[in-house]
Amino acid sequence: MSDPATAPVPTGEFFEHVTGPGERWDTVAFNYYNDASLSHLVINANRQLFLDPLQAVPPIIRSSTVLQVPVIEAETISDDLLPPWKRK
Repeated sequence: MSDPATAPVPTGEFFEHVTGPGERWDTVAFNYYNDASLSHLVINANRQLFLDPLQAVPPIIRSSTVLQVPVIEAETISDDLLPPWKRK
């Protein structure tokens, strides 16, 4: 899980990833970011794959789908913005 004192910031660059059988959004995020909870970044970067914006995103990605995986940097959040028990 990501450190609460940092937030992921997309750089505007992308990795290209070709999915394999049974791959899911969370496994792609874990492979690139070591944090499955950042799967929303991968989903949002690939919204163009779904023609209907109201359509639910399938949990399993079709094999051989080319995904754009955002390159991210960690932005440090000031300790003043954290609750007292999270401060260093």
